[in-house]
Amino acid sequence: MIIVKAGGGEGLDMEAVCADVAALVRQGEQVVLVHGGSHETNVISEKLGHPPRFVTSVSGHVSRYTDRETLEIFAMVAAGRINKLLVERLQQLGVNAIGLSGLDGRLLEGKRKSTLRIVENGKRKVLRGEYSGRIERVNVGLLQMLLEAGYTPVVAPLAISYESEALNVDGDRAAAAIGAALKAEQVIILSNVPGLLRDVADESTLIPHIPLAQAEECLDRYAQGRMKRKLLGAIEALRDGVGQVVIADGRVEEPVRRALDGQGTVIR
Repeated sequence: MIIVKAGGGEGLDMEAVCADVAALVRQGEQVVLVHGGSHETNVISEKLGHPPRFVTSVSGHVSRYTDRETLEIFAMVAAGRINKLLVERLQQLGVNAIGLSGLDGRLLEGKRKSTLRIVENGKRKVLRGEYSGRIERVNVGLLQMLLEAGYTPVVAPLAISYESEALNVDGDRAAAAIGAALKAEQVIILSNVPGLLRDVADESTLIPHIPLAQAEECLDRYAQGRMKRKLLGAIEALRDGVGQVVIADGRVEEPVRRALDGQGTVIR
């Protein structure tokens, strides 16, 4: 069982990702592909006159402020356009892919975070009207049923609250939750950098291996921006039973197979 998360930033070679997923499925592997949608959501939001707003939490994590209009734009882009185009390409490659969001069949369920505590211009503030959350339950039976029937799930990072509201959730942590729920051997997180870097301005400073016991130290010392959530997702997945997580480069040829060969930051 392999969980592949293809980030939503610029620069990823999604054609290469799909080709690798197809190759693994042909070899008899069960694969779940989780994708993002942040960059395209930013572009569409600007065009629709509702530009994205990014905020920094008190703990230092950067995230999108998701009001209801932003949520609906994100759902349109991620669960609509991106998800279905990935399903189309995988079908063309001979994979019987099925597109889902975490809303469908209550695949990903959690508690809505209706307020955000942020730091802005050095001051602490509380933002209300937030439609995001953290995944607390995964509908494992639905995924297992699909996988056993020969389908390859392609999952958009939306979830549903206990009150049945749509939620924006972090794609890396969605992949981690799915990996943990399925007891996956590997979770591959593809990004537009080679992995965790000691110096974010120098790609030659890749950290190739991190023992789980040192992961939190690396999170505090080296991870910046979106990498914080990727490493946090990796830590959560490993603590919940995933065998290995690799944060790897999604801009190269054969990105998934390279990651499986240990090219990237391997955390175990």
